Amino acid sequence: MKYTLAVLVENKPGVLTHISSLISRRAFIIESLTAGYTEETDMTRITMVVEAGDEYELQQVVNQLSKLIDVIKIIDLTGQDRIHRELALIKVKATPADRAEIVNIVEIFRAHIVDVNKETMIIELTGEESKIDAMCELLKDYGIKEIVRTGRVAISRAPISAKEM
Repeated sequence: MKYTLAVLVENKPGVLTHISSLISRRAFIIESLTAGYTEETDMTRITMVVEAGDEYELQQVVNQLSKLIDVIKIIDLTGQDRIHRELALIKVKATPADRAEIVNIVEIFRAHIVDVNKETMIIELTGEESKIDAMCELLKDYGIKEIVRTGRVAISRAPISAKEM
């Protein structure tokens, strides 16, 4: 099963490396890993999606992560009411004959065209993983040149912050 964890850590060099190596040593697959600043400049939030057999295995990972000095808090967002999104940039072949059709697909998915040249278009799409997958499937017919995806970011819909959970 896939689990979404939010890990609050001190904003120091090497913290992300320690966390990812600890998870890989435990033979868990990190499906998605994003990190960025938070509302507090000395804290970084890491959102990761890990594959674990069951909640007991996940708890082992959480316990190991908790032992790291730079980890402030770990929140399992898997079962919570939450919002999660992913960002994708998709470079697709765009002949003059295909551009109108591609623009229609972009509008249906509420995406944005962020760059156009003679041969390609770059499309920006934000949404759930399934939405991005669906758009990529439709764009395959035109020839996808490149895809860049951020991985999942997630936030609880609860009125309190992750630090207070």
